[in-house]
Amino acid sequence: MEREKSKADSRAACRGEPAQDNRIIELYWQRDEEAIRQTEKRYGRYLLTIACNILSNREDGRETVNDTYLKAWNSMPPHRPSHLSSFLAKITRDLSIDRFRRQNAVRRRATQYALSLSELAECVEDKETPLERLELAALAQAIGEHLRACPAQARDIFICRYYFMDPVREIAGFFGVSESTIKSTLHRTRTSLRAHLEKEGFKL
Repeated sequence: MEREKSKADSRAACRGEPAQDNRIIELYWQRDEEAIRQTEKRYGRYLLTIACNILSNREDGRETVNDTYLKAWNSMPPHRPSHLSSFLAKITRDLSIDRFRRQNAVRRRATQYALSLSELAECVEDKETPLERLELAALAQAIGEHLRACPAQARDIFICRYYFMDPVREIAGFFGVSESTIKSTLHRTRTSLRAHLEKEGFKL
């Protein structure tokens, strides 16, 4: 029950409330340490979920979230994010991936990050890692265009799996469908994505 509550809180946090977020951002700009306390209260669970999905270690996840608060503090000002939850999520995700790479330079552990990237490997070149390919601006734009054209639920499932690194079992529970339905939806989306990228001239 607590896990489901945390999941629901994370999804609600992802949507964000502009007025409340703007107040928190203003605290950062005023160099008021209350900004970090309010960030932790509002987004702590959400960020920890992202970090733990990538790192599969709660202690590493907590450290990464703390590093997120520090990086946010050092970024505001001069940066003023238009969407605080997305800004924080990107920081946490990038820091988690950096930590994952350092810890797994020789042998990757079977975390959701590694598993989800192995699934995406069919859509990108093998010469570079899927992550490195996805970071290229042109490729990212093409993927974004394709996802915007997908049915809403298929797009949301794709994002849950490959951005939030959620396990298939949890995605199925969140959407109230079977794991096989999630796997089929992901397969169809990856297949259509590959076709779209080939049409756009990407060599796969």
